[in-house]
Amino acid sequence: MANTKSAEKRYRQSLKRRARNVNVRTTVKDAVKSAREAIASKDGSKTTDALKAASKTLNKAASKGVLHKRTAARRISRLAKAAAKAKA
Repeated sequence: MANTKSAEKRYRQSLKRRARNVNVRTTVKDAVKSAREAIASKDGSKTTDALKAASKTLNKAASKGVLHKRTAARRISRLAKAAAKAKA
């Protein structure tokens, strides 16, 4: 356990931060999963909505620093590519 007051505070802060990050990551995973399911169903409007929601969620996670911005961009790109392939 922490020995100093500042170390105790840092520990409390890290727990709060971790809980927030876990929540954001879970939301990202859910959004990406629903987008992949929509792509697999080959329903055009459903796919568009799910892709928009997933990219918004990924961008928000990147802006909060939970995901690296290039990781978010890569995932969005791959989802869009898969959606375009499913439409064709």
